[in-house]
This record gives sequence, C-alpha cells and structure tokens, in this order.
Amino acid sequence: MRRVRYESRGGPLFLEEAPLPEPGPGELLVRAEAIGVTLPVVRKVTEATEPVPLGGEVAGQVMAVGEGVSSFDTGDRVTGLCFGHGYADFALLHEAMASPVPADASAVDAVALVRSGLVALGALEAARPEPGEAALVTAAASGVGHLALQLARTRGAGRVVGAVSDAAKADFVRGLGADHVITYGDTGWGTPVDYVLDAVGGELLTPALHALVPGGRLVAYSSGGGTIQAYDLLVGAKSVIGFQMARIARGKPELYERWREELWRLFAAGELRPVVHGEFALEDAAKAHGEIEGRSNLGKVVLIP
Repeated sequence: MRRVRYESRGGPLFLEEAPLPEPGPGELLVRAEAIGVTLPVVRKVTEATEPVPLGGEVAGQVMAVGEGVSSFDTGDRVTGLCFGHGYADFALLHEAMASPVPADASAVDAVALVRSGLVALGALEAARPEPGEAALVTAAASGVGHLALQLARTRGAGRVVGAVSDAAKADFVRGLGADHVITYGDTGWGTPVDYVLDAVGGELLTPALHALVPGGRLVAYSSGGGTIQAYDLLVGAKSVIGFQMARIARGKPELYERWREELWRLFAAGELRPVVHGEFALEDAAKAHGEIEGRSNLGKVVLIP
C-alpha cells in the first residue's frame, strides 16, 4: 500500500510503499476513502524534532478486525481517529475511536463532520452557553471553526461573531450564519460577547479576552499556546477554560458517543453543514498542508487515496 511520510523536520512529504498493516487486539483495518487534514498534524511536520507518523481522521470500509472487536465487522463503513499512519491507503483504528457512518453520508462528509465537530461541540459545551448569549468564534473559517459557529447558533446564541485572519473569508463566514465578522487585526472587536471559542491562541488570547463581557468565558482549545495575565481575569471576573478532546475520548466514552450522535442528528436535519474546502490526492499531501499553513482554507481539507 501507499503511505505519506517525511524524514526530517519541515518535510518534504513523500509517498512510499509499505506493507499492509494487520489489526491487533481491538483494532480495525480500514481501507481509507477520505482522510482529514488538521492543523495539529501539519504542526507535527513543521515543529516536531523527530519524524512521527501522520495520523488523524480516516473514513472508509472495514477490511479486517482484530481479536476482541465486537462493535464492527468487515464491510462496515466507519470513521475514526488513527494514532499511527493515517495518510495511507489502509489505516488501523482502535475500536473505541471508531463510529459508524450513516448510509446517506459519504466518507468525505464523515471526516469533515465527526472529529472537527466533536472538538467544536466539546468546546461549546465547555463554555456552558445560555440561550440568547453572544458568542465569538476565532478561526471561524477553519475545519473546526466553521462548525463551532453553526453549533453556537443551534444552541440558541442570540448573536454570533466570526473572527478570521483575512477579510476575504467574511462572505463565507456570513453564509454560515455569522451576524458579524471581524479580522484579527481590527482595532477593537465590537460589542463584547458572553463567550469566546478560541482555536488560535498565541497573541490572539489578549484581544479575545478583552472581547468578553464582565463574567465572560473563554474556551481555549488551540495547540498554539499563549499567556494570559491573571490580573486581566481578576478585574473582569472572567474565566479561561482549557478543552482537550482526547480527555473526553479516553475518560468519558459515553459522552463522546452522545456527542457523535448529536452531530449526525444535526447533519441529517440540515442544521449542521460541513464544508469541504478541497479534496487532494494522497500524493498531493504537501499541497493540502500548504492550504492549512497559508490559512487559505474555507472549511475542511481532505485527502482522497
């Protein structure tokens, strides 16, 4: 089979032939039909000191199952998170990290919706939204952000603001239901909001915190780091909440499953619309990464083996 690999920090990415993996206990061997490209995986290539397998979101058909697997069988259509080599024709998924793909959904729908949607929904839950509150979503045109923006509306947000890196993304974000769109460099971010879902971090944390009303909540789910002054929290009685999807997946499987079911329900009802920015061949993985690095994507970037 083919898989994408790299040998040194920063790449380049290249295709190589590799043996077909065999599923171990609790694992599924999946023939990949769509693979989601995410910022954390892109950052592994650009920042990790040693090469690591390019894992991530995979959707496709189960070809074989390992010992002890009880929830799936060969022929089933699934999506899930691969912790090994996911940029490949075939990938291994742990049974606990896999979920069925409905008959009326494509593999591309699955990788655009499930993992990014789980992060978006989890961050929203962490904000404890109340009906009528105002929300601000950073990276609002990204794979996660464009779903978070829509989910805030389904949870009754009275006003939704999208923050983006480039004004050229404004029409896209408005088309998803944003009442107002700002760019990161704007002086002041308009009328304060009750909660912020922040996927950027770094220097953006300070203006995001200032965009909150007194008592507002900022949910940080970015891998971009950043620092906040405790005094800024004290004077506004504001809160910063860190959210990590892996903690829910490992420690609260029932909640994880309930969120997955909610995402598919909203998708089936037409209330949640995942948008695919582009589909790239496996051999064009470097181009797909370039779309993420250049912040040019509007929605999800997907690889098609």
